[in-house]
Amino acid sequence: MAKKVTTKKPLHGNRRSHALNATKHAQKPNLQKKTINGVKVVISAREARTMNKEAA
Repeated sequence: MAKKVTTKKPLHGNRRSHALNATKHAQKPNLQKKTINGVKVVISAREARTMNKEAA
């Protein structure tokens, strides 16, 4: 099982229709499984890009 490393959580808000009806909505972070130094971790795609940039 992959260890969760990131602290990112969903953003919450409302979807608005043209009639201004509000329904709850969550934008979830783009979490990916990645192996770092032989350990499987769950990090966001943006964090993975940053780590690849720093490794190069």
